[in-house]
Amino acid sequence: MTDRPVVDDAVLVASELVTNAVLHAELPCQLRLVSTRDELRIEVEDRAHAQPQRRRPDDDDEHGRGLTIVAALSSGWGSRPTPTGKVVWGVVRTAPTL
Repeated sequence: MTDRPVVDDAVLVASELVTNAVLHAELPCQLRLVSTRDELRIEVEDRAHAQPQRRRPDDDDEHGRGLTIVAALSSGWGSRPTPTGKVVWGVVRTAPTL
């Protein structure tokens, strides 16, 4: 059974990745969840070829923290090009690390 903090982290990672696709990429976008025994891989595919850029917002900036949040909650994240755009992904551990 997965505990609530892991579920909350996964929901937030998915939300940030989808929001980034909607705001900064070319639609449509597709959310994919790939689950193994130990982790959940959250992928968002969109039609933009530009790779995401992690920003360093000032304290007063209202935007620009999405990928920083994804990096903080994920055991890894990244992007890869596809023939029609790109996939941005984050991995949330669902089992404790030893």
